[in-house]
Amino acid sequence: MKHTLLFAAAALALSACSPSSEPADETGTAAAPAATSAPSADHGFGPEISAEDFAAHVKVLSSDAFGGRAPGTPGEQMTADYLVAQFERLGLKPGNGDSWFQDVAMVETTADESTSSAKITLGGEERPLAFGTQMALGTRSAQPEVTVDASEMVFVGYGVNAPEAGWNDYEGLDVKGKTVVMLVNDPGFHVDSTDLFSGKKMTYYGRWTYKYEEAARQGAAAALIIHDDAGAGYGWDVVKNSWSGAQYDLPVSSDPEPRLPMQGWITGEVAEQLFADAGLDLAEQRTAANQPGFTAVDLGEATFSATLNSSIKEGSSRNILAKLPGTERPDEAIVYTAHWDHLGDHSATHGGDGNAVSAGSEGEDHIYNGAIDNATGVAGVLEIAEAFTVQDPQPARSVVFLLVTLEESGLLGSKYYAANPVIPLKDTVAVVNLDAMSVVGPTKDFVVIGLGNSELDEVLRPIAEAQGRTLVEEDSVEKGFFFRSDHFSFAKFGVPALYAKGGIDHVEKGKEYGREIQANYQTVAYHKAADEFDPNWDLRGVVQDLQALYGVGRELAGNDAWPNYVEGNAFKAARDESRAGE
Repeated sequence: MKHTLLFAAAALALSACSPSSEPADETGTAAAPAATSAPSADHGFGPEISAEDFAAHVKVLSSDAFGGRAPGTPGEQMTADYLVAQFERLGLKPGNGDSWFQDVAMVETTADESTSSAKITLGGEERPLAFGTQMALGTRSAQPEVTVDASEMVFVGYGVNAPEAGWNDYEGLDVKGKTVVMLVNDPGFHVDSTDLFSGKKMTYYGRWTYKYEEAARQGAAAALIIHDDAGAGYGWDVVKNSWSGAQYDLPVSSDPEPRLPMQGWITGEVAEQLFADAGLDLAEQRTAANQPGFTAVDLGEATFSATLNSSIKEGSSRNILAKLPGTERPDEAIVYTAHWDHLGDHSATHGGDGNAVSAGSEGEDHIYNGAIDNATGVAGVLEIAEAFTVQDPQPARSVVFLLVTLEESGLLGSKYYAANPVIPLKDTVAVVNLDAMSVVGPTKDFVVIGLGNSELDEVLRPIAEAQGRTLVEEDSVEKGFFFRSDHFSFAKFGVPALYAKGGIDHVEKGKEYGREIQANYQTVAYHKAADEFDPNWDLRGVVQDLQALYGVGRELAGNDAWPNYVEGNAFKAARDESRAGE
């Protein structure tokens, strides 16, 4: 396959368009609350991919006015208004028939920590667990009150049932009505053994979402994951911030995956004390859990009790999508995706109407602006969309620009789209995902998360080489990034998915400089209020990234290739099956 990268230089007259929004549907499902007016970028956009245009989008989307872009709040409406205005400015078509939106039904659950409680009882002694500092707890049941009463506790290692690997932590175990306690990540990680699963590289069995699903399939009453920074890939603050405030989910009717009545995390300190009180050593049990044939261990006579009181509100959020119809094969599509949502405003507990019901601490920044995560990805999609609108010739296949909701709640918007695609997934050539773009600056390396999974690597490789860059695997394979962003919702159905971004080997300042920038973001800003727009970012690397990712789509949209996953990859069978009738 010949790979070329051409960038159009034709002039484009751009004019501002007024925002467009849609009312609630006739079933009575509420749309996002109306906002007074969305800030606009006071900026003259040009047709080329540029740092100035990219920064203008990020600055608006991550402004305090958008309130952290939480689904179901005025910030959602402002985001929708801004994005639709940009799509209209570019002359794109609505992506869902005559609509810019795909409604995603959601259930908003907000725990009332003042009336909720949790405790572990052992040897007649009760140990209350404090929300936020010792544990995080939630429910996906959509019930206003969920109770677990004196549920026996059992340690199930990593909570993995992988028949193809000959591994089952639930072998011979009946956990119905019990509370399972498990380790984060998957076997092999903590002992760095490549003989177990993928060693340091996380598989899907290491993701917390999988662990809860498997515990539900086993009939558990509750599941608690023991947090550790290395295994999770982030600190306890990320857990606390991500699990506080309103939590969003798809309705049970829209999601066939099994659900637990109650699920959550406990800190390593709480776990160590629990195991010690049960006459066990956590470190020894962690080692045992990494051995084939591990047998689950009862935690003495320990029981878990909790009452979780929550306010439940049914509502609707929206995926926002536009389309550039193909000139020859419009029923085949390349999809660019990024999530527009973030964690909202934590200065108070907000209802879906944006009204505060309890105040937060004064003098602190409680708006989770989500500048890097993921205003950068959204801005990147807008820049790529603009490049497509002025390219000559126009693409033979359609290009869909899909900005999804509820990623921070477990990839829910992309999950919904993958189950209800506007272009069938068998006719979706590839997905290119943009999430938390690198602002390190120009780098010699180009990170492909999940490098080696699909043939898309070979579409990107010559484009990157023409930029003087080398494709590399992600630096922290143990963090499971391939399973943590929206492309994964497509991969599960076999659609080849590319998730790539700038690396750490700065062209002028080297690897240590790049590592320092990335480590600072992970420690200081990731899922925190400090994730804000910085006018001092070095965006030269972002421009290169966007040009390369645009080049991948341009190549695929202009030919008749159908890339696939490589032999031996878990997703190849699904792709083969979907394309079998073609």
